[in-house]
Amino acid sequence: MPKIIVTPLSGLEQTIRDHRPSHVVTLLSPEHMIETPAGFEPARHLRLGINDVGDPALGTDPPTAGHIRTLLEFAQDWDGKAPLVVHCWAGVSRSTAAAFILMCERQSPGRERALASALRLRAPHASPNRLMVRFADTVLNRNGRMVEAVESIGPGTIVTEGVPFSLPLLSRVS
Repeated sequence: MPKIIVTPLSGLEQTIRDHRPSHVVTLLSPEHMIETPAGFEPARHLRLGINDVGDPALGTDPPTAGHIRTLLEFAQDWDGKAPLVVHCWAGVSRSTAAAFILMCERQSPGRERALASALRLRAPHASPNRLMVRFADTVLNRNGRMVEAVESIGPGTIVTEGVPFSLPLLSRVS
């Protein structure tokens, strides 16, 4: 079964060794951006230089709708035969938002709350970046359902760094 694995940066190398993903998504601030991991095909590594901010007025390099479109376009090449790994610095906000966004994109509208609940079940620490979710809600034409779903699970348990976790992903449903 296809799955998305979310990890903090500190767990990336081990996650790649253990799970042999076909695709990796890196969501780090531009000044902390990493190179493609050794032995990994650069075309299968998306690097998005964004800071973890929830309001574009409050920080530099915030997520944009363009970043969300790039993420969704990159994931179109992922067939699910091997895992997709998504990570940010702590594995709490940007990466969990990206995982939620990819889960929503692969499912028909109306499943957003169930997908957010599945995220919370597997990751009590998840605090998906609200700005990323808001842009994805618009890009995917979800009429506020993605934002409402993330709001419904409340804030995650406060941690310095999340632990790696996986989310099984059903096949694309229209």
